[in-house]
Amino acid sequence: MSHPFHIVFSGSGATGHLYPGLTIARHVAERLPSCLITFIGSRQAAERHAVRAAGFHYASIPSHPPPQNALRAVRFVTDNIAGYWASRWLLRERHVSLVVGLGGYAGAATARAASVRGIPTVLLEQNVVPGRATRWLASSATSVCAGFSQTQGYFGAKVSLAVTGNPPRPAFEALFRERQHQSSASANADQRPRAKRLVVIGGVGGARSLNQFMPTALARLAGQLDAWEIVHQTGEGQLQETFDRYHEAGVAAVVVSYIDELAPLLFDLDLVVCRAGGTTLSELALAGAPAVLVPYPHASEAYQLANAEVFAAAGAAKLIDETELMGPLDDALVTAMDPLVMDAAQRQAMAANMRHLARPDAAADIADTISNILCGASARLAA
Repeated sequence: MSHPFHIVFSGSGATGHLYPGLTIARHVAERLPSCLITFIGSRQAAERHAVRAAGFHYASIPSHPPPQNALRAVRFVTDNIAGYWASRWLLRERHVSLVVGLGGYAGAATARAASVRGIPTVLLEQNVVPGRATRWLASSATSVCAGFSQTQGYFGAKVSLAVTGNPPRPAFEALFRERQHQSSASANADQRPRAKRLVVIGGVGGARSLNQFMPTALARLAGQLDAWEIVHQTGEGQLQETFDRYHEAGVAAVVVSYIDELAPLLFDLDLVVCRAGGTTLSELALAGAPAVLVPYPHASEAYQLANAEVFAAAGAAKLIDETELMGPLDDALVTAMDPLVMDAAQRQAMAANMRHLARPDAAADIADTISNILCGASARLAA
Protein backbone atom coordinates (compact mmCIF):
# COMPACT_ATOMS: atom_id res chain seq x y z
CA MET A 1 0.00 0.00 0.00
CA SER A 2 1.43 3.38 -0.98
CA HIS A 3 1.16 6.42 1.26
CA PRO A 4 1.04 10.02 0.03
CA PHE A 5 3.27 11.12 2.91
CA HIS A 6 5.85 9.39 5.09
CA ILE A 7 6.74 11.32 8.26
CA VAL A 8 9.70 10.39 10.42
CA PHE A 9 10.00 11.42 14.08
CA SER A 10 13.66 11.19 15.00
CA GLY A 11 15.36 11.41 18.35
CA SER A 12 14.14 10.67 21.83
CA GLY A 13 16.57 8.67 23.95
CA ALA A 14 14.59 10.17 26.85
CA THR A 15 10.90 10.13 27.73
CA GLY A 16 10.84 13.94 27.71
CA HIS A 17 11.51 13.76 23.98
CA LEU A 18 9.63 10.59 23.03
CA TYR A 19 6.22 11.19 24.60
CA PRO A 20 5.64 14.66 23.10
CA GLY A 21 6.46 13.09 19.74
CA LEU A 22 3.81 10.42 20.28
CA THR A 23 1.22 13.09 21.10
CA ILE A 24 2.06 15.08 17.97
CA ALA A 25 2.02 11.93 15.85
CA ARG A 26 -1.54 11.18 17.01
CA HIS A 27 -2.66 14.63 15.91
CA VAL A 28 -0.87 14.28 12.57
CA ALA A 29 -2.54 10.90 11.98
CA GLU A 30 -5.94 12.50 12.58
CA ARG A 31 -5.23 15.23 10.02
CA LEU A 32 -3.54 12.98 7.47
CA PRO A 33 -5.04 9.53 8.07
CA SER A 34 -3.35 7.94 5.06
CA CYS A 35 0.18 9.05 6.03
CA LEU A 36 2.85 6.62 7.23
CA ILE A 37 4.56 7.53 10.53
CA THR A 38 7.88 6.06 11.65
CA PHE A 39 9.90 6.80 14.79
CA ILE A 40 13.67 6.49 14.57
CA GLY A 41 15.33 5.96 17.93
CA SER A 42 18.34 4.76 19.81
CA ARG A 43 17.63 1.02 20.13
CA GLN A 44 16.14 1.23 23.63
CA ALA A 45 13.65 -1.57 24.29
CA ALA A 46 11.26 0.63 26.30
CA GLU A 47 11.28 3.25 23.55
CA ARG A 48 10.53 0.67 20.87
CA HIS A 49 7.70 -0.82 22.94
CA ALA A 50 6.09 2.58 23.59
CA VAL A 51 6.15 3.49 19.89
CA ARG A 52 4.70 0.20 18.72
CA ALA A 53 2.06 0.23 21.48
CA ALA A 54 0.95 3.62 20.14
CA GLY A 55 0.48 2.08 16.70
CA PHE A 56 3.48 3.53 14.86
CA HIS A 57 6.46 1.99 13.10
CA TYR A 58 9.88 1.97 14.74
CA ALA A 59 13.42 1.84 13.38
CA SER A 60 16.77 2.40 15.03
CA ILE A 61 20.09 3.83 13.89
CA PRO A 62 23.51 3.96 15.57
CA SER A 63 23.87 6.91 17.94
CA HIS A 64 25.90 7.83 21.00
CA PRO A 65 25.55 10.62 23.56
CA PRO A 66 28.22 13.33 23.88
CA PRO A 67 31.31 11.78 25.49
CA GLN A 68 32.00 12.34 29.19
CA ASN A 69 35.66 11.45 28.73
CA ALA A 70 38.24 10.95 26.01
CA LEU A 71 37.78 7.17 25.98
CA ARG A 72 34.23 7.56 24.70
CA ALA A 73 35.06 10.20 22.10
CA VAL A 74 35.92 7.65 19.39
CA ARG A 75 32.64 5.79 19.94
CA PHE A 76 30.75 9.10 19.81
CA VAL A 77 32.27 9.96 16.42
CA THR A 78 32.00 6.54 14.80
CA ASP A 79 28.44 5.80 15.96
CA ASN A 80 27.04 9.15 14.96
CA ILE A 81 28.73 9.13 11.55
CA ALA A 82 27.27 5.66 11.01
CA GLY A 83 23.88 6.99 12.14
CA TYR A 84 24.08 9.83 9.64
CA TRP A 85 24.72 7.51 6.68
CA ALA A 86 22.08 5.04 7.88
CA SER A 87 19.62 7.93 8.05
CA ARG A 88 20.45 9.06 4.53
CA TRP A 89 19.79 5.56 3.25
CA LEU A 90 16.51 5.22 5.15
CA LEU A 91 15.22 8.63 4.04
CA ARG A 92 15.91 7.78 0.39
CA GLU A 93 14.73 4.17 0.37
CA ARG A 94 11.53 4.82 2.32
CA HIS A 95 10.64 8.01 0.47
CA VAL A 96 10.37 10.15 3.59
CA SER A 97 8.41 13.38 3.11
CA LEU A 98 9.26 15.24 6.34
CA VAL A 99 11.39 14.74 9.46
CA VAL A 100 10.45 15.92 12.94
CA GLY A 101 13.49 16.27 15.20
CA LEU A 102 12.43 15.53 18.77
CA GLY A 103 15.64 16.76 20.34
CA GLY A 104 18.54 14.99 21.95
CA TYR A 105 21.59 13.33 20.48
CA ALA A 106 19.64 10.50 18.85
CA GLY A 107 17.78 12.80 16.48
CA ALA A 108 20.59 15.00 15.19
CA ALA A 109 21.92 12.58 12.56
CA THR A 110 18.53 12.05 10.91
CA ALA A 111 17.60 15.73 10.98
CA ARG A 112 20.96 16.64 9.44
CA ALA A 113 20.59 13.98 6.75
CA ALA A 114 17.11 15.32 5.93
CA SER A 115 18.34 18.88 5.51
CA VAL A 116 21.18 17.72 3.23
CA ARG A 117 18.69 15.82 1.07
CA GLY A 118 16.32 18.81 0.93
CA ILE A 119 13.59 17.10 2.97
CA PRO A 120 11.50 19.52 5.10
CA THR A 121 12.50 19.41 8.75
CA VAL A 122 10.63 20.55 11.87
CA LEU A 123 12.64 20.78 15.10
CA LEU A 124 11.18 20.72 18.61
CA GLU A 125 12.95 22.63 21.37
CA GLN A 126 11.47 21.92 24.80
CA ASN A 127 13.69 24.18 26.89
CA VAL A 128 14.37 27.90 27.23
CA VAL A 129 18.04 27.35 26.38
CA PRO A 130 18.19 25.46 23.07
CA GLY A 131 20.31 22.36 22.92
CA ARG A 132 23.44 22.12 20.82
CA ALA A 133 21.71 19.98 18.18
CA THR A 134 18.91 22.53 17.78
CA ARG A 135 21.37 25.41 17.44
CA TRP A 136 23.38 23.46 14.89
CA LEU A 137 20.38 22.51 12.75
CA ALA A 138 18.05 25.50 13.20
CA SER A 139 19.30 27.57 10.28
CA SER A 140 18.58 24.73 7.83
CA ALA A 141 15.26 23.66 9.37
CA THR A 142 11.93 24.49 7.77
CA SER A 143 10.54 25.42 11.20
CA VAL A 144 11.58 25.36 14.86
CA CYS A 145 8.75 24.88 17.37
CA ALA A 146 9.73 26.23 20.78
CA GLY A 147 8.21 25.54 24.17
CA PHE A 148 9.12 28.95 25.62
CA SER A 149 8.90 32.44 24.14
CA GLN A 150 12.27 33.22 25.75
CA THR A 151 13.94 30.82 23.30
CA GLN A 152 13.51 33.35 20.48
CA GLY A 153 16.41 35.38 21.85
CA TYR A 154 18.87 32.58 21.07
CA PHE A 155 18.25 32.64 17.31
CA GLY A 156 18.63 35.17 14.55
CA ALA A 157 15.95 36.45 12.21
CA LYS A 158 16.80 33.83 9.56
CA VAL A 159 15.45 31.01 11.75
CA SER A 160 11.74 30.31 11.26
CA LEU A 161 10.64 29.90 14.88
CA ALA A 162 7.12 29.46 16.27
CA VAL A 163 6.33 29.47 19.99
CA THR A 164 3.91 26.57 20.34
CA GLY A 165 4.49 25.42 23.90
CA ASN A 166 5.56 21.89 24.80
CA PRO A 167 3.30 18.95 23.95
CA PRO A 168 2.46 16.81 26.99
CA ARG A 169 2.02 13.07 27.09
CA PRO A 170 -1.27 11.92 25.56
CA ALA A 171 -2.78 11.06 28.96
CA PHE A 172 -2.28 14.63 30.21
CA GLU A 173 -3.83 16.14 27.11
CA ALA A 174 -6.83 13.79 27.33
CA LEU A 175 -7.40 14.40 31.06
CA PHE A 176 -7.13 18.18 30.59
CA ARG A 177 -9.87 18.05 27.95
CA GLU A 178 -11.99 15.81 30.16
CA ARG A 179 -11.68 18.12 33.16
CA GLN A 180 -12.51 21.12 30.98
CA HIS A 181 -15.66 19.39 29.75
CA GLN A 182 -16.69 18.41 33.27
CA SER A 183 -16.15 21.96 34.52
CA SER A 184 -18.21 23.54 31.74
CA ALA A 185 -20.95 20.89 31.98
CA SER A 186 -21.54 21.40 35.68
CA ALA A 187 -20.02 24.25 37.64
CA ASN A 188 -21.65 22.84 40.77
CA ALA A 189 -20.46 19.27 40.35
CA ASP A 190 -20.02 17.26 43.51
CA GLN A 191 -16.52 17.76 44.89
CA ARG A 192 -15.85 14.86 47.23
CA PRO A 193 -13.25 15.61 49.90
CA ARG A 194 -9.91 13.85 49.70
CA ALA A 195 -6.72 13.83 51.70
CA LYS A 196 -4.17 16.51 50.83
CA ARG A 197 -1.50 15.06 48.61
CA LEU A 198 2.21 15.76 48.13
CA VAL A 199 3.92 14.13 45.15
CA VAL A 200 7.69 13.89 44.66
CA ILE A 201 8.82 13.04 41.12
CA GLY A 202 12.36 11.90 40.52
CA GLY A 203 11.80 11.13 36.85
CA VAL A 204 12.35 7.78 35.13
CA GLY A 205 16.07 7.96 35.83
CA GLY A 206 15.55 9.31 39.33
CA ALA A 207 16.76 12.43 41.12
CA ARG A 208 19.33 11.26 43.65
CA SER A 209 19.38 14.43 45.71
CA LEU A 210 15.58 14.41 46.09
CA ASN A 211 15.66 10.72 46.96
CA GLN A 212 18.34 11.39 49.55
CA PHE A 213 17.06 14.52 51.26
CA MET A 214 13.28 14.48 50.87
CA PRO A 215 12.67 11.91 53.65
CA THR A 216 14.55 13.97 56.23
CA ALA A 217 12.88 17.19 55.04
CA LEU A 218 9.44 15.64 55.41
CA ALA A 219 10.33 14.28 58.84
CA ARG A 220 11.04 17.87 59.93
CA LEU A 221 7.63 18.89 58.51
CA ALA A 222 5.77 15.99 60.10
CA GLY A 223 3.52 18.21 62.20
CA GLN A 224 2.47 20.35 59.25
CA LEU A 225 1.95 17.30 57.00
CA ASP A 226 -0.30 15.43 59.42
CA ALA A 227 -2.98 13.58 57.39
CA TRP A 228 -1.26 14.38 54.06
CA GLU A 229 -0.76 11.58 51.57
CA ILE A 230 2.84 11.41 50.32
CA VAL A 231 3.79 9.70 47.06
CA HIS A 232 7.42 9.53 45.94
CA GLN A 233 8.61 8.26 42.55
CA THR A 234 12.27 7.32 42.91
CA GLY A 235 13.28 6.30 39.39
CA GLU A 236 14.86 3.00 38.42
CA GLY A 237 17.44 1.47 40.73
CA GLN A 238 16.77 3.76 43.70
CA LEU A 239 13.60 2.31 45.20
CA GLN A 240 14.93 0.28 48.11
CA GLU A 241 17.38 2.85 49.45
CA THR A 242 14.76 5.61 49.26
CA PHE A 243 12.17 3.39 50.96
CA ASP A 244 14.70 2.69 53.73
CA ARG A 245 15.32 6.41 54.24
CA TYR A 246 11.60 7.05 54.71
CA HIS A 247 11.40 4.16 57.17
CA GLU A 248 14.37 5.47 59.15
CA ALA A 249 12.89 8.99 59.17
CA GLY A 250 9.55 7.68 60.44
CA VAL A 251 7.61 9.15 57.51
CA ALA A 252 4.69 7.23 56.03
CA ALA A 253 4.94 7.45 52.24
CA VAL A 254 4.03 5.47 49.15
CA VAL A 255 7.44 4.92 47.53
CA VAL A 256 7.52 3.52 43.98
CA SER A 257 10.11 3.35 41.23
CA TYR A 258 7.73 4.50 38.48
CA ILE A 259 4.13 5.72 38.22
CA ASP A 260 2.39 4.52 35.08
CA GLU A 261 -0.75 6.62 35.56
CA LEU A 262 0.90 9.89 36.52
CA ALA A 263 -1.67 12.26 34.99
CA PRO A 264 -4.58 11.49 37.38
CA LEU A 265 -2.19 11.81 40.31
CA LEU A 266 -0.92 15.26 39.29
CA PHE A 267 -4.38 16.58 38.46
CA ASP A 268 -5.48 15.77 42.03
CA LEU A 269 -2.64 16.97 44.24
CA ASP A 270 -1.87 19.90 46.48
CA LEU A 271 1.89 20.23 45.98
CA VAL A 272 4.57 18.63 43.81
CA VAL A 273 8.37 18.62 44.15
CA CYS A 274 10.30 17.76 40.99
CA ARG A 275 12.95 18.66 38.41
CA ALA A 276 12.29 21.22 35.67
CA GLY A 277 12.45 19.63 32.24
CA GLY A 278 10.35 21.31 29.58
CA THR A 279 7.88 18.45 29.16
CA THR A 280 7.45 18.05 32.92
CA LEU A 281 6.60 21.74 33.27
CA SER A 282 4.09 21.64 30.43
CA GLU A 283 2.31 18.78 32.17
CA LEU A 284 2.32 20.55 35.53
CA ALA A 285 0.78 23.59 33.85
CA LEU A 286 -2.05 21.52 32.36
CA ALA A 287 -2.67 19.93 35.76
CA GLY A 288 -2.51 23.28 37.57
CA ALA A 289 -0.06 21.76 40.04
CA PRO A 290 1.70 24.20 42.43
CA ALA A 291 5.34 23.17 42.52
CA VAL A 292 8.67 23.37 44.26
CA LEU A 293 11.17 23.02 41.41
CA VAL A 294 14.66 21.65 42.03
CA PRO A 295 16.41 21.82 38.62
CA TYR A 296 18.99 19.18 37.83
CA PRO A 297 22.22 20.93 38.87
CA HIS A 298 24.51 19.25 36.33
CA ALA A 299 22.40 19.90 33.24
CA SER A 300 24.22 21.32 30.22
CA GLU A 301 24.10 25.14 30.23
CA ALA A 302 21.78 24.98 33.26
CA TYR A 303 18.80 24.58 30.92
CA GLN A 304 16.51 23.26 33.69
CA LEU A 305 17.31 26.28 35.84
CA ALA A 306 16.30 28.62 33.00
CA ASN A 307 13.02 26.73 32.62
CA ALA A 308 12.31 26.90 36.35
CA GLU A 309 13.04 30.62 36.48
CA VAL A 310 10.22 31.26 33.98
CA PHE A 311 7.71 29.40 36.17
CA ALA A 312 8.99 30.96 39.39
CA ALA A 313 8.77 34.47 37.88
CA ALA A 314 5.14 33.74 36.94
CA GLY A 315 4.30 32.86 40.55
CA ALA A 316 3.55 29.23 39.64
CA ALA A 317 6.44 27.62 41.51
CA LYS A 318 9.11 28.03 44.16
CA LEU A 319 12.67 27.51 42.96
CA ILE A 320 15.58 25.81 44.70
CA ASP A 321 18.90 26.15 42.89
CA GLU A 322 21.15 23.37 44.23
CA THR A 323 24.26 25.03 42.81
CA GLU A 324 23.85 27.99 45.18
CA LEU A 325 23.01 26.15 48.41
CA MET A 326 25.21 26.88 51.41
CA GLY A 327 23.75 23.99 53.42
CA PRO A 328 22.12 20.61 52.80
CA LEU A 329 19.18 20.31 50.43
CA ASP A 330 16.75 19.31 53.17
CA ASP A 331 17.18 22.77 54.76
CA ALA A 332 16.15 24.43 51.49
CA LEU A 333 13.26 22.02 51.00
CA VAL A 334 11.88 22.75 54.45
CA THR A 335 12.21 26.51 53.89
CA ALA A 336 10.38 26.33 50.56
CA MET A 337 7.69 23.85 51.55
CA ASP A 338 6.77 24.98 55.06
CA PRO A 339 4.72 28.07 54.09
CA LEU A 340 3.10 26.25 51.18
CA VAL A 341 2.00 23.29 53.29
CA MET A 342 0.41 25.67 55.81
CA ASP A 343 -1.23 28.10 53.39
CA ALA A 344 -3.93 26.68 51.11
CA ALA A 345 -4.65 30.11 49.63
CA GLN A 346 -1.03 30.45 48.48
CA ARG A 347 -1.15 26.99 46.86
CA GLN A 348 -4.39 27.91 45.09
CA ALA A 349 -2.86 31.13 43.76
CA MET A 350 0.15 29.19 42.46
CA ALA A 351 -2.17 26.63 40.86
CA ALA A 352 -4.02 29.42 39.04
CA ASN A 353 -0.71 30.85 37.83
CA MET A 354 0.30 27.37 36.64
CA ARG A 355 -2.87 27.11 34.55
CA HIS A 356 -2.13 30.49 32.96
CA LEU A 357 1.10 28.97 31.60
CA ALA A 358 -0.67 25.96 30.07
CA ARG A 359 -0.51 25.48 26.30
CA PRO A 360 -3.13 22.77 25.73
CA ASP A 361 -3.02 23.18 21.94
CA ALA A 362 0.75 22.74 21.62
CA ALA A 363 0.63 19.33 19.95
CA ALA A 364 -2.25 20.38 17.68
CA ASP A 365 -0.40 23.53 16.61
CA ILE A 366 2.74 21.58 15.77
CA ALA A 367 0.67 19.03 13.85
CA ASP A 368 -0.87 21.92 11.90
CA THR A 369 2.62 23.18 11.06
CA ILE A 370 3.60 19.74 9.78
CA SER A 371 0.39 19.38 7.77
CA ASN A 372 0.75 22.83 6.23
CA ILE A 373 4.35 22.18 5.19
CA LEU A 374 3.46 18.85 3.60
CA CYS A 375 0.34 20.08 1.84
CA GLY A 376 2.15 23.18 0.61
CA ALA A 377 4.99 21.06 -0.77
CA SER A 378 2.48 18.71 -2.39
CA ALA A 379 0.66 21.59 -4.03
CA ARG A 380 3.94 22.97 -5.42
CA LEU A 381 4.86 19.59 -6.88
CA ALA A 382 1.42 19.22 -8.45
CA ALA A 383 1.76 22.65 -10.07
